[in-house]
Amino acid sequence: MSAARLTKKCFLAGQAEQIALAETVAQQLGSSFIMLLKGDLGAGKTTFARGFIHASGFDGVVKSPTYTLVEPYPISGNRMCYHFDLYRLADPEELEFTGARDYFNDSSVCLVEWPEKATGFLPPADWICEFRYQNAGRELLVTALTEKGKKLMLQVFPD
Repeated sequence: MSAARLTKKCFLAGQAEQIALAETVAQQLGSSFIMLLKGDLGAGKTTFARGFIHASGFDGVVKSPTYTLVEPYPISGNRMCYHFDLYRLADPEELEFTGARDYFNDSSVCLVEWPEKATGFLPPADWICEFRYQNAGRELLVTALTEKGKKLMLQVFPD
């Protein structure tokens, strides 16, 4: 595969389709991964994250980390999933105090909502997922930025 980005676009009619896609991604992903989730309020970022975390083997309640910035979840494969919501982040330096750099490692999946709030702090992402309102549903634009991301893209979107 080339070094260029790989991009796929799909339409998700509702929450059920967002969750189904998140489940497919979770089933195909067996390694560490960094996924940036972008979009307006209510566009589907947290719905996707919840679907992914549950499909990755976590049985409990998946809380929105809006006030805590990050919530940890043990998932399959002896991995951790760290779900970040940076909407209320005033300064990327705040993440330094949470020890967040340690969460980005070779055995963790990191889902980051509102990544633009932490510009300069986050390591390079494998995927950027951009959720956009489209009529009653959502358009999702997924961009793979790494070889690992491209491999997953071809598994999730085979055509």
